[in-house]
Amino acid sequence: MVKIKIQTRDLKIWYGDKQVMHEVDIDVYENEILSAIGPANSGKTSFLKCLNRLNDLIPNSKVEGEILLDNKNIYKLSLSSLRKRIGMVFALPLPLPLSIFDNVAYGPRMHGIRDKKKLAEIVEKSLISSSLWDEVKDRLSSQAMKLSGGQQQRLCIARTLAVEPEVILYDEPCSGLDPISTAKVEETMRELKSRYTQILVTNNVKQAARVSERTAFFLMGELIELEETAQLFTAPKDKRTDDYISGRFG
Repeated sequence: MVKIKIQTRDLKIWYGDKQVMHEVDIDVYENEILSAIGPANSGKTSFLKCLNRLNDLIPNSKVEGEILLDNKNIYKLSLSSLRKRIGMVFALPLPLPLSIFDNVAYGPRMHGIRDKKKLAEIVEKSLISSSLWDEVKDRLSSQAMKLSGGQQQRLCIARTLAVEPEVILYDEPCSGLDPISTAKVEETMRELKSRYTQILVTNNVKQAARVSERTAFFLMGELIELEETAQLFTAPKDKRTDDYISGRFG
């Protein structure tokens, strides 16, 4: 039986007087990769950010409806607890101005882990899971900023994994990467699927087709269609979905 990891019910989002999301109901299944596609200003990134309450940081933002994590309202969880359970990887890799090791160890240290052996184990495990270990294992003391863009993005994934989240959110994680680096990030996502629930916002419909089991199409703040990816891309039910996938707009 498929377990629902995240649910939104009648989700509405405003920035000031502008409503950017309208009555969105979505079930996200445990251990799936769910992609969200749509043109600019369709609401997909706003949807992503509200799942770990990053919208709280935006002045005059307002969220109505329910967001449930394992059937519990996320607004009844502390922010630190929520963001430990739901991590996020952004479009531009943002390594800290520290060594590769210290980037990955940063989160565990913030959560009170000080034992050097334990930290080393976490760093190695996280870098292996993010498909970066073999490339950096001999230079963990080097500055993270010296890594390539693709390596920096996988380092950010490792940093997210180090605090052992249950859900990973990706906001266009490959938008600034070359095809080879993009392929490595996508392969990392596929390898993580057995242990994590993942939600990917992407402007690359081919990427959604490559990595996700299901895909949601957003348009002007509305969820137009949510189907298994193969179904959505070959026989969408809504003409607007077909027009977007076919490149007629967007």
